[in-house]
Amino acid sequence: MGRVAGVVVLSVEERSFLESQVRRHKAPRSLSDRCRMILLCADGLPSKEVASTMGVHEHTVGKWRRRFVRGPCAGVCRTKYRPGRPRTVSDAQVAKVIERTLHSTPKDATHWSIRSMAKEVGLSHTTIRRIWNAFGLQPHRRETFKLSTDPLFVDKVRDIVGLYMSPPNRAIVLCVDEKSQIQALDREQPVLPMMPGVAERQTHTYIRHGTTSLFAALDIATGAVIGKCYKRHRSQEFLGFLKQIDECLPKGPDVHLVMDNYATHKTKEVKAWLVRRPHWHVHFTPTSASWINQVERWFAELSRKKLKRGVHRSTRELEADILAFIETHNENPKPYRWVKSADEILASVKRFCHKTQQTLCTEL
Repeated sequence: MGRVAGVVVLSVEERSFLESQVRRHKAPRSLSDRCRMILLCADGLPSKEVASTMGVHEHTVGKWRRRFVRGPCAGVCRTKYRPGRPRTVSDAQVAKVIERTLHSTPKDATHWSIRSMAKEVGLSHTTIRRIWNAFGLQPHRRETFKLSTDPLFVDKVRDIVGLYMSPPNRAIVLCVDEKSQIQALDREQPVLPMMPGVAERQTHTYIRHGTTSLFAALDIATGAVIGKCYKRHRSQEFLGFLKQIDECLPKGPDVHLVMDNYATHKTKEVKAWLVRRPHWHVHFTPTSASWINQVERWFAELSRKKLKRGVHRSTRELEADILAFIETHNENPKPYRWVKSADEILASVKRFCHKTQQTLCTEL
């Protein structure tokens, strides 16, 4: 006769505990399997049948059956710590990789790659990848930044963001700017259309058929855009665009213009025209801070949807496409929602300045 299997008898508390471990979503797989084995054994099933149900060896079921019979229920749920394979990369080697990544460059490149660093320090490329991922190092990436040097940066940010988040009552706020030198580009060979499994293809070389400049004004309340294309972007064209805006707007309410410090916006003719309209108020953005002008967001949408992959054989075709895009946009305009307050923007700039200063001091 073979060995007699121990009889598993569960109290109400033990059964409740084991069932709760089985139902836990974050419980380790090994723990939930052990608890399920004990519950099946307590239901009177033999070890062979439990093993077949669980997809494990019969000896495994017998081992946990005997352990439960000999000890308390908590013993089944206690997992012994197993350290695993010993480390093959020391702390000194990790520090060496980090130090070389941060403070040196290879002889034949501007930055390290995984394989060039692995060859330099004598480790595998997978080890280098794990080290870089652990410390957030990405030598292949580079980000650009531009800090405004405007002495009135704080005041201008508070002024313009205040217009966005709490505009004056019964007033119109327009973000005005020009997108100059938009090129009418045609490809040297016909564009090959998209097919199943094949993306649209076009030559990287192009034929240039002239340029145009788009003047646009975005109403922050409705999202509607007033736009007009000109051959040039001088003060005369900008003044003409202001007159077009004046014709499109209702008479009476104050008009607040948000625009940058471009020279054509500050000529004598433009200033004289604005002086004759005291209900028009100009808010200049800080220098090197075009991101605060909401119309720039609309320009990015225009470039992505219409200009980047467009093919135009003349400036007339290009201007027609731009005006058609504006007309379609104005059929169902949606305003952009400004979510960051002036204090949050200034705090973010302050943190970046402190971080940059600390980096420069460390390098020096």
